[in-house]
Amino acid sequence: MAAGNPVGRLAELAGERVDHRFKALPPDAEGLTVGELAAERRNLFTGGFTTPVLALSAESVEHNLTLLETYAERHGLAFAPHGKTSMAPQLFASQLERGAWGITAAVPHQARVYRAYGIQRIFLANEVVDAAALRWLAAELDADPDFRFVCYVDSVRGVELMDEALQGVSRPLDVVVELGAGEGARTGARTAADCAAVADAVAAAAAGGTLRLVGVAGYEGEVPQADGDKVRAWLRELVSVAADFDKAGRFSGSSEIVISAGGSAWFDAVAEVFAEIPELSLPVLKLLRSGAYVSHDDGHYRRLTPFNRVAEEGELQPAFRLWTQVVSRPTPEQAFVNAGKRDAAYDLDLPVAQAVRDAGTGEFRPAAGITVTGLSDQHGWVRTGPEADLEVGDWLGLGLSHPCTSFDKWQLIPVVEADGTVTDYIRTFF
Repeated sequence: MAAGNPVGRLAELAGERVDHRFKALPPDAEGLTVGELAAERRNLFTGGFTTPVLALSAESVEHNLTLLETYAERHGLAFAPHGKTSMAPQLFASQLERGAWGITAAVPHQARVYRAYGIQRIFLANEVVDAAALRWLAAELDADPDFRFVCYVDSVRGVELMDEALQGVSRPLDVVVELGAGEGARTGARTAADCAAVADAVAAAAAGGTLRLVGVAGYEGEVPQADGDKVRAWLRELVSVAADFDKAGRFSGSSEIVISAGGSAWFDAVAEVFAEIPELSLPVLKLLRSGAYVSHDDGHYRRLTPFNRVAEEGELQPAFRLWTQVVSRPTPEQAFVNAGKRDAAYDLDLPVAQAVRDAGTGEFRPAAGITVTGLSDQHGWVRTGPEADLEVGDWLGLGLSHPCTSFDKWQLIPVVEADGTVTDYIRTFF
């Protein structure tokens, strides 16, 4: 089942004026609306865009959206992709149109963005203990009976803070107990006994009408020294906690049991273990939360994606390419481009040189013998071999690693077809 499509305010994005806030857009587009600029279908390389400019492949985004939609359907999974990756309402709308149950958030601010663009189902994969945020959530739930919100709880103290902030609400806040992925992992109650203590605290709050326990959840990507066996073992522990809670009648106030996991590296294991969930007393919402798939990447997730292990399921396509320009060629072995840490993700891997656009001829060629060795704030350090025919003024296309720290550096991202035609602009809200 799909959540409501957030069409209400999306049209307003096309009406936003192009100006100095949006780097890389053509200077002569100043004053046009985003929609008017998109309608001109300018070419990324000849249409006045300045470098560096991040481009998102129209074809690859469409391919990736379709691939995860069919994957979730094939494995009987509901899907709430993590919106923190892109923070882009236009992409949320595309995900919802392709059957997503809702969108996952990490912090209350993200949920506020989602609500501003009409998202009707939000799964917040964190414990919310901020009283102001909880009061805002209560007001949203009170104002919209169709709004569904679920978040983590992982401590008795957290439950107490939530209960205190939510006194007097008209309907309870749905929560799932988070099972941590082991010692040294991130958040989450560490043992089944710890989970039960948190559930007991929720039951006490439920008596006062503030909280309602609806399931269990966690993040398998934090399993220490993760491999397939360890991840599956943790996922089976998560399912076991859910089954024990159900047997004890802890979900009696809910109409379904939410069991959720699934980042972008182990969703094949999630699909396998969730297929083994035994029959419980209520329908089970098996909720996958992978988010990096929309753009995929040319580094971390390209190495880790489950599609490397299940090739028959398909293959994600890297959709980002950062086009930057050679601004200095001080020696035959060294070049500098005008993109740095302000423009490219660098927390997991450095960008990868992929293509060169010759400044003189406009022709493209592979970036043979060209390696990015470091980034300064506004410069990329490039090592060049004897075969690298690279001149000042040439455009260098870079593949990026880690979508979450690529999207957040750009407020308006051109969507580009294979021939270089810019067809749309993706607005982000970080």
